[in-house]
Amino acid sequence: MSSTLRDQAPSRAHRPGGASRTLSSYLALTKPRVIELLLVTTIPAMLLAERGVPSPWLVAATLLGGTMAAGSANALNCVADADIDAKMTRTSTRPLVTHDVPAGHALAFGVLLGVAAFGWLWATANLLSAVLAVATILFYVFVYTLLLKRRTAQNIIWGGAAGCMPVVIGWSAVTGSVGWPALVMFGVVFFWTPPHTWSLAMKFRDDYSRVGVPMLPAVASPVYVSRQIVLFTWLMVAWSLLLVPATSWVYAAAALLAGGWFIALAHHLHNAVRRGEPSKPMTLFHLSNTYLAIVFVAIAVDSVIGLTPFGLPF
Repeated sequence: MSSTLRDQAPSRAHRPGGASRTLSSYLALTKPRVIELLLVTTIPAMLLAERGVPSPWLVAATLLGGTMAAGSANALNCVADADIDAKMTRTSTRPLVTHDVPAGHALAFGVLLGVAAFGWLWATANLLSAVLAVATILFYVFVYTLLLKRRTAQNIIWGGAAGCMPVVIGWSAVTGSVGWPALVMFGVVFFWTPPHTWSLAMKFRDDYSRVGVPMLPAVASPVYVSRQIVLFTWLMVAWSLLLVPATSWVYAAAALLAGGWFIALAHHLHNAVRRGEPSKPMTLFHLSNTYLAIVFVAIAVDSVIGLTPFGLPF
């Protein structure tokens, strides 16, 4: 572009829709679809911790603080991964790739969100919740994004632990501690993450191979990957039943039915891959969200209707 044309071109701030585009770009940095997991898991964890309905103000404050913490981690992840995002089809429209947000601004935005999350949760919930939120941000950025993601095929197994923390933060906001049911809910999300992520990565394996990220489907055979999905699905369902002593028959029935359904989906995918038939890993990816929603809605319903738990104290 010549200097004359460059001078005549309106700045982004003055283009039609420029302000709204800037706002939407910063919002995109936080990965709102990923933050949906926060809403799906945090509220049921708080309801179970209360064995009823906690203060609506506390719930809203915890969700806001958790959203800021997750947004901080996701924005910083975008900064660290900008180089590979530009080469992957799935991530090629992220704000740093399209230059809608400068890298320095995105870095400052992520840090400020993290600081705000800490201060807000400390002021409205308690110090433990605030510390857990910051620890989650640091773990996601430094352990998963910078240490594990580009070095090991087990990246999502251990790095995915950051996505399990909303249940623990929600529990601690209500109780000021971390009880064993919070750790069980943590484990459900922990074992759910590999089948969820690997099924997505099966579709985008060429993307990961192109940028040298050793996501399991990019470095292992489809049969091995689908077998691992089956294994982690069984572990997830078995682990989910550990929460039965803190709940009632409502949760137990939902966990068994939803778990059996998801196990069948995982085996269907594995059998199709093993036979060399067309497989649909994205079906499992999308329905894994449905499974998680069913399990955590069951926790919420069980907690609110107040049936007598099967037996173990918190």
